[in-house]
Amino acid sequence: MPTPEDKGRSTRALIATIILNVGLLLIVAGTVMPLIQIGTLTARWVYASGAALSIAGRVMSPAPPKGIELRVRRLYRLETWSTILFAVAAFFLFYPRAGATDWIAFTLAGGFIQAYTSIMIPRALKK
Repeated sequence: MPTPEDKGRSTRALIATIILNVGLLLIVAGTVMPLIQIGTLTARWVYASGAALSIAGRVMSPAPPKGIELRVRRLYRLETWSTILFAVAAFFLFYPRAGATDWIAFTLAGGFIQAYTSIMIPRALKK
């Protein structure tokens, strides 16, 4: 029978997941907006708010369960780096001396890491 403490943890994990997913969707929207000719300033703020929500979601998410193998713990840690890369990309969107495509490089790197870990963590946990 779940204790009230377990229920609090699962609620917190659910809220963290929702915040993280909304943040990632805002990052995607902020990346696509310049391609469909929507204002650059609006796209910057949408992307930056997505990066901020992504950071908040990662901070709120519970730590990986104890007793999992080292590889899975490293994948969880790598997943956090994708959020850091999105935050760096948001910085380059507002930095006046940045190149026009610096933010895209960090977004692609963060997206690749996010895709890789979302495939590999369930695979590694199945074993």
